[in-house]
Amino acid sequence: MNVKKTTLKPEARLMEIFSAIQGEGLNVGTRQIFIRFAICDLRCHFCDSAYTWTAPSTCRIERSPGSRDFEIHSNPVPLSILIEWVQRQNLPSLHDSISLTGGEPLLHAPFLREFLPEVRALTNLPIYLETGGHRPEQLKLILPYLDSVGMDLKLPSVSGESYWLEHSQFLQLCLDANINVFIKIIVSQDTDPDELKRSASLVAELSQEIPIFLQPVTPLAENQKFSQLPVLAPLPEQVLEWQALMKQIAKQVRVIPQTHKMLNQM
Repeated sequence: MNVKKTTLKPEARLMEIFSAIQGEGLNVGTRQIFIRFAICDLRCHFCDSAYTWTAPSTCRIERSPGSRDFEIHSNPVPLSILIEWVQRQNLPSLHDSISLTGGEPLLHAPFLREFLPEVRALTNLPIYLETGGHRPEQLKLILPYLDSVGMDLKLPSVSGESYWLEHSQFLQLCLDANINVFIKIIVSQDTDPDELKRSASLVAELSQEIPIFLQPVTPLAENQKFSQLPVLAPLPEQVLEWQALMKQIAKQVRVIPQTHKMLNQM
């Protein structure tokens, strides 16, 4: 009996594609093409994008970069179509890199393994991954195609999530591959200083050259909250104390708020 072979076309479930100014971490202030993937397997208490946790039936694509003139398209999106949409955004000299964000982009690692070589060759733009840093096995699939990684280190006292071992493994993979990696840590009034010391030690034991960014949480509007637990921004004196505490262990500890919210960037 002849069995007909079928080839599955690579597809991804997206939230949106748009052009904006990066508001966090090492790339703050740069212009990026954002590809926001749907679906996340974490449930951080402070999450301001809980709408990305599940996959919607549609996604929205900016017609021209920065204009917010979105088109609505159906999910999932074939690789070839996504390439076309990114190329539409890629005006000469405008963007510094492509940001893979979410949701959790590494849940789409098999798709990214095929997509990233093509989009890099087409745009000649560096690829930046923004991730929860808890999926080292999926990271392995796409490491050759990444230029920089912003890893969220999840403090249990703030996020309700705990991935110390996975974070360590994740960072080691980035270092072994000579990927430019940095850490983002969301802090709130409930931050446990012992967790900050543990975070600094985790990073310092791997490399003193990894920058750590403390990011005071932005309180959510009532219509954005999914948890009854209050998540309040830290007091100024707390942030100063925590930075000093961590700098006793780690070399590079900086404080940068979510500047994209100040600029009303998505």
